[in-house]
Amino acid sequence: MDILAGVNREWLAALPWLAAVLAAAVVLAWRRRRPDLAAPAAVAVFMAANVGAGIYVLNHLADGRWGGDAQAKLAPPTLSGTPVVGQFLQPLDGAMAGMAGGVNDFIDFRAALPVALDFFAAAGWALALLVPLLLTAAVVQAGKARRRTAEAAAWQDEVRNLRAELDAVKRHVGYRDIL
Repeated sequence: MDILAGVNREWLAALPWLAAVLAAAVVLAWRRRRPDLAAPAAVAVFMAANVGAGIYVLNHLADGRWGGDAQAKLAPPTLSGTPVVGQFLQPLDGAMAGMAGGVNDFIDFRAALPVALDFFAAAGWALALLVPLLLTAAVVQAGKARRRTAEAAAWQDEVRNLRAELDAVKRHVGYRDIL
């Protein structure tokens, strides 16, 4: 079942953008407004959707949406209906039909290839954008981890100071049992 059969070329080009925006919105909602994670997720979904669209185009070469119907298809003449020698020309009919089918497939491929390459090029640009976004996200994550480590160390120092004060109060009061 082909769920994209009713989607024209322009909508197929818009679907990766819609998927990227949706992915960014989901990550922003799920990860509590973290644009450092939403941007790489959106670009990765955009890249994957473009690759998928390019593969879809190459898997549906004979579809007229890619422009293969703009050029007339070859239809070989039937030679088997020729009087007297028609029965001897039946193998030639098969060969001519095979060659015409091959030429028609090439016409479809030639029409669909630029469309698929547009999708693959968009995916390549998304990959080129994804690398710096991931590096930026890693730097942000490292900064947050460093800040959390510093906060944990500060809390441990505070607990140590409070225990020391508690021990001093215990000695002052004369309480001998240590918890």
